[in-house]
Amino acid sequence: MKISARNVFEGRITAIVDGAVNAEVDITMAGGDRIVAVVTEGSVRSLNLAIGKPVMAIVKAPWVMLMVGGEGVGFSARNQLAGTVESVDKGAVNSEIGLRLSGGTLIHAIVTNEAVLELGLRPGVQASALIKASHVILGVPA
Repeated sequence: MKISARNVFEGRITAIVDGAVNAEVDITMAGGDRIVAVVTEGSVRSLNLAIGKPVMAIVKAPWVMLMVGGEGVGFSARNQLAGTVESVDKGAVNSEIGLRLSGGTLIHAIVTNEAVLELGLRPGVQASALIKASHVILGVPA
């Protein structure tokens, strides 16, 4: 499968919380990093999602917000993933940031060059990725 999304995280489902319309699905990757997705109950059924099943969590890089600092600040984004900036690839308007989480997962974010300057993003800087659970798309092996 080839897709345009920069972030494709392979893992296993470690929890499913069912709701009336949507379900919250916890995915744990090989290094222990976790991401949560909110999908419809219809998707849970059609994808046969179950605890222990392998799954891919897909997130487009522009959907990833970055934060530096922010201790004591609350966010509605379900996924708040701390890591270290590994790379900054500057373009004409935007930059692609590579953020390495403690378990080894690499998350890519696309942010404006202005945000790179304002946040002081450079290799070695501690930062967090904020990803809404509704922005995580799940895929399963065929």
